Amino acid sequence: MPRIKRSPAEQKRAEETGEEFLEALARGLRVVEAFGRDRRWLTLSDVARLVDLPRASVRRTLYTLVKLGYAEMDDRLFRLTPRILALAGAYLSSNTITDIVQPALERLSDEIGEACSAAVLDGADVVMIAHASPNRMLSVSAQVGYRLPALSSSLGRVLLAALGDKQADEFIAQAKVAKLTPSTVTNKAELRAAIVKARMDGFALADQEAEAGFRSISVPLKRRDGRTIAALNVGVHAQRVPLDTMRKVFLPRLRALADDLASQLI
Repeated sequence: MPRIKRSPAEQKRAEETGEEFLEALARGLRVVEAFGRDRRWLTLSDVARLVDLPRASVRRTLYTLVKLGYAEMDDRLFRLTPRILALAGAYLSSNTITDIVQPALERLSDEIGEACSAAVLDGADVVMIAHASPNRMLSVSAQVGYRLPALSSSLGRVLLAALGDKQADEFIAQAKVAKLTPSTVTNKAELRAAIVKARMDGFALADQEAEAGFRSISVPLKRRDGRTIAALNVGVHAQRVPLDTMRKVFLPRLRALADDLASQLI
């Protein structure tokens, strides 16, 4: 079988990572990541376009995923199967943070009647590692594995505030900030100021920046040594809960929860 020609990006990565880097695995993960909430069913051509890989490579990857039970095919369309959750489950089951945080968020959510989440930084996004919500559903489908742009979310700003100035500046410089709502801040100087403010205040509040009609407040979750390992937040419908309530009612509860959890995290 002829060797598939590397894309310029793959060639650069190969030169940077060395011979131990497994290119086939990297391509396979890119194919899996092509699927999402708005891309549940994809053709081979769709996937090849989204991941910018040769059709031959994508065809073999999809064939392998189907044979392993991680994907299924219906006519010319592919989609992931529930078995793919085993990969996320491996992370969750091996992560002691989730074991500790999930029940704590469930208790807080029950007490205040609002959705509560924990997230970590992953590239340009934050990804939920724990989530709890009351019977009243939010307009967003926030759940474990849900992603939000770091710069446009309170969770992300708290996590970016924990970085050093150089790291935060590099993150902002490289970021592509999309105008998700009329309230989304896209000016990078303003975003840097928001991160500095989150560092000074010890919390961040984002009002309808990631999604219209939704606001959230977040605090850092730190280990006993003071290192930030995640962020905790409360998210609400903007029409139902005023900003004053976010600061005066939910912020103290979040801070108390973070302090309590810090003693359990090594």
